[in-house]
Amino acid sequence: MAKRMTKAELQASLGAFNPVGHAVLAFGSDAVAAEAKQALIGAGFADQDILAFTSAELFGDLNEMLRNVSDAAGFGYEINLMRRYVTLAGEGCGWLVVYAPEEEQIKSIVAVAKRFAAKSAVHYGRLASEDLN
Repeated sequence: MAKRMTKAELQASLGAFNPVGHAVLAFGSDAVAAEAKQALIGAGFADQDILAFTSAELFGDLNEMLRNVSDAAGFGYEINLMRRYVTLAGEGCGWLVVYAPEEEQIKSIVAVAKRFAAKSAVHYGRLASEDLN
């Protein structure tokens, strides 16, 4: 089972962004992300399962990461996600990173992502990342 990451661990992992067992959600604003967080808590997630970030907090160095990524990574899904995240961060999205190692939790996340018009929703599994929207 994946380990629940703390805010500090997640931010420290950005060089190799792959929060296994977590979903990364981008919303149109920090306010919408806050509403989505409350909906997730209402759906049974614990407060410590949901990390909220502004774009600047989560991806302050994402452009630097993109500049330093290897050429081989340029063909993979992860680099496409990083590019998506850079674009969304530039739009000032609000972000939630939700600990969700179980399939039933992912279903709840999908419902909240749809309800609050998530601009991106990705679940990071052990072997692959999956778009949820």
